[in-house]
Amino acid sequence: MTAKTYPFSSVLYEQDYALWLEETAQQLKQKKFSFVDLENLIEEIESMGRSERRAVESLLINILVHLLKLAYWESERDRNANHWIMEITTFRISINERLADSPSLKPYFYDNFEKCYKNAIKIVTKKGIIDRSLIPLTPFVTPEQALDDDWFPIP
Repeated sequence: MTAKTYPFSSVLYEQDYALWLEETAQQLKQKKFSFVDLENLIEEIESMGRSERRAVESLLINILVHLLKLAYWESERDRNANHWIMEITTFRISINERLADSPSLKPYFYDNFEKCYKNAIKIVTKKGIIDRSLIPLTPFVTPEQALDDDWFPIP
């Protein structure tokens, strides 16, 4: 069974995104390049790259938020440490899988580590969780430690 092709793919893109993806894949497989909606395909590919970078950033911020809680939120540590460790582990698994699937994201991870650390500080201090004066301006954790399944800042 061959897939039905749509010469007006850009219209299909607006009306049924899932079908547009399916049709575009079929057109590419069948080498029917004249039917491919190149403008939207290029936009989607560029968007995927941005999404992957944002996902790495988001996961890293979440790791750092929970590491900050573990390191500096003493009044809640005894009650919540296990939960925070589980969260850190979950985020580490996700980010490590993304970096393994797309090794080209590693430089982005390293280049944005300090920015993500500062954003994590904003999160924990804006919520009033941790007093800002307790947290060092420079990261107390290295990028490698942030990804290390066995590293936790437990006193």
